[in-house]
Amino acid sequence: MKKQQPKSGPNAWQYEQAIAHIEATIHQIETAELPLAETIEQFTQAAEHLQQCKAFLNQKQQQVDLLIESLTTDDATESL
Repeated sequence: MKKQQPKSGPNAWQYEQAIAHIEATIHQIETAELPLAETIEQFTQAAEHLQQCKAFLNQKQQQVDLLIESLTTDDATESL
């Protein structure tokens, strides 16, 4: 399965929209609103959105970790 990276610009991928799509898909599956073939297609798309969300959150976690590390390093340097 190909990983899609979030894009920048006006057509950028948005975490909140992906989550909303996943939630809508779950609701449709739980209420059996769709025929089986469409349910499988929607499930596949939701799984792709989940992969994108996971990659996005991992990237943001790394950014936060780096910021915390730089703050910790700055504090240690200042105390010397």
